[in-house]
Amino acid sequence: MAVKILIKRKVPEDKAREMIPLFRQMRSMATNQSGYISGETLRNLEYPEIFMVISTWQSSQDWENWLISKDRQEIQAKIDALLGGSTEYEIYHYGFSE
Repeated sequence: MAVKILIKRKVPEDKAREMIPLFRQMRSMATNQSGYISGETLRNLEYPEIFMVISTWQSSQDWENWLISKDRQEIQAKIDALLGGSTEYEIYHYGFSE
């Protein structure tokens, strides 16, 4: 079952320029991963330091495989160093199921 991943980051204004190439690099690498369907990056209008990435994967296992991959971990470490904080993740699936 396809899943949506919500990734929320608070990017200090003075770090945004450095962060954008890392976002692009991660997206580029994600598109080549098994199970990746799509992704988009949004920036909050009211709070421009808040970025939300929404990605769609064929399964939660595909997402987990990408999440723990060495390549992703390396970029995420650079992002975390720039943020000075953590990245929040939420996983959602489609529809109503019990």
